[in-house]
Amino acid sequence: MNTSLNKIGSQSLSFIESEDPEVHAAIVAEQTRQQEGLEMIASENFTSPAVMQAVGSVLTNKYAEGYPGHRYYGGCEFVDTVEDLARERLKRLFGAEHVNVQPHSGSQANAAVYMTAIAPGDTVLAFDLAHGGHLTHGMKLNASGVLYKFVHYGVRRDDHRLDFDQIASLAREHKPKLIVAGASAYPREIPHGKFAEIAREVGAKLMVDMAHYAGLVAAGIHDNPVPVADFVTSTTHKTLRGPRGGIAMCRAENAKLLDRSVFPGQQGGPLMHVIAGKAVAFAEALRPEFKAYAKQVVANARSLAEALAAGGVKLVSGGTDNHLMLVDVTPLGIGGKLAEETLDRCGITCNKNMIPYDERKPMDPSGIRLGTPALTTRGMGSDEMKRIAAWILRALKSPGDAAVVETTRREVAELAEQFPVPAAKLEEAVAG
Repeated sequence: MNTSLNKIGSQSLSFIESEDPEVHAAIVAEQTRQQEGLEMIASENFTSPAVMQAVGSVLTNKYAEGYPGHRYYGGCEFVDTVEDLARERLKRLFGAEHVNVQPHSGSQANAAVYMTAIAPGDTVLAFDLAHGGHLTHGMKLNASGVLYKFVHYGVRRDDHRLDFDQIASLAREHKPKLIVAGASAYPREIPHGKFAEIAREVGAKLMVDMAHYAGLVAAGIHDNPVPVADFVTSTTHKTLRGPRGGIAMCRAENAKLLDRSVFPGQQGGPLMHVIAGKAVAFAEALRPEFKAYAKQVVANARSLAEALAAGGVKLVSGGTDNHLMLVDVTPLGIGGKLAEETLDRCGITCNKNMIPYDERKPMDPSGIRLGTPALTTRGMGSDEMKRIAAWILRALKSPGDAAVVETTRREVAELAEQFPVPAAKLEEAVAG
């Protein structure tokens, strides 16, 4: 372990070390993993030191069921201030009429919208999980798939782009009460206006789950669904670079129903320390430097994708418009499971992922999903992406070669050391 991480573990985490050395050891080990490796899971990022400090603040002690000015507990005047700040900043960020910052996760935000917009048994049209959707968009084992009747659309076989002819046809046939747009593994910009046109034609409400690309929308470089959708949900981490949590937005006429669906419909007391972290993150996302960050995320993704494609793998849809890419590794003679495991041994963290029309099993699919938000937060640029692509290709072309893995891991660690994770700044400040 390097000196800075020793300093982190021995000083700023001293309370945990003395009270619970087992948890302390796991935290320090995770700090080491994050610093010495490359985080390329598309849904992960590093928060700022200010966000992390807010989440670790005394607000974790406060119970605050209800909403600002209408709590079921006393002593909420200061947490009311925090939640009001989060709400007003979120409205400014996306131009929303009404927002709710209390959902504990994107999944709970989605569940609250379903509870608001439809009734159990109603028909919903959403993106197929196997083509890039999300499990809360009607996966049969998820509550959404149990409570509602989901019909799924997908991408075209030839170019892996959203098939709007199919979407319109399914909407006319099934007359859904709700249409869901948004994805967890779709590498192209989503034209929300096209979904809105189809929803209007069949009399459906439109919900957009922009969890993955919310930061790109906030920066003004991807299409904003808020003006055209009835409901918009998101997580607050991923490209938005805040704490782990969820948000829900809607038009003014749905405000009371949505708030009631979040509390008491889906959850009890809000996590006020996390809401404080959200407020800080929204303020950060309103700054000019965040727009520069988001632009670099996309530029990095394109550089990485181009270098990988030149090295012999296939990219779903042929490339990327956003922060992620789906890489078909089967041309290299391996599957997604071995690819993930090999890269993990090299210090590169990603996840195996199905590709559209995948003929392999979900636990060993044809692809891996790669993202650039976390690497960009660390300050890496296009040159680093090209180096990383070369390492990925070298490792995946020789997955059983221990020498290749060891060499790659060493080179990865050398690069990672040049770009400290933001949390180290906070830890060093606390350590004094």
